[in-house]
Amino acid sequence: MFSLQTIFGQGNQFYTLLEDAASAAHDSAIALHAMLRDADRQPALDAFKLARLREREASNKISQALVDSFITPIEREDIEALGSALYKIPKQIEKFADRYSLATQHLEHIDFAPRAAMLEQASAVVMKMIHQLRNMKLEPMKALNDELRALENEADRLMLELYRDIYSGKLDPLQMFLLKEFFEILEKAIDRCREAGVVAYEIVLKNS
Repeated sequence: MFSLQTIFGQGNQFYTLLEDAASAAHDSAIALHAMLRDADRQPALDAFKLARLREREASNKISQALVDSFITPIEREDIEALGSALYKIPKQIEKFADRYSLATQHLEHIDFAPRAAMLEQASAVVMKMIHQLRNMKLEPMKALNDELRALENEADRLMLELYRDIYSGKLDPLQMFLLKEFFEILEKAIDRCREAGVVAYEIVLKNS
């Protein structure tokens, strides 16, 4: 007869796969920040493609494991929701990187690095939250959730400043369009981090 420890130990693969997905998302954010810090160089997209490939592999393995496994350490719906939320982070980041590589000649005087740094911080917090799922302790997860919410609020504040620049009348139409589009993609990437964090926090609320 299997012990409960043995049965639930088999379910730990889901934590490992979710951690892999969160790590891939964080690596994608690191690559974006590095690319935007070195804005004088032609963007290289290999790091983003690799992160998305890792994320896709983790997502596929999660889906297959849900089919194959009778026992899961947390509810199946929660695993699916968190896996989906994590999948969207590098997807959004790659979208920015792809478009940025096509428009660098129009973006020479726009500094995206501070927002990319904030995205990197947000993805790091998400990664910590995913690792906390193994413990199911509310207080550490609440502190991380509060940190992630503060980053989102700061990103929203910076977006308001951006709109003041856009509507100041100092930019030509192309600059206005590109500035708005690229910063909104970055904002959505931070929102994706926040969404993943909310799912992780709710899982701990439900299971702690």
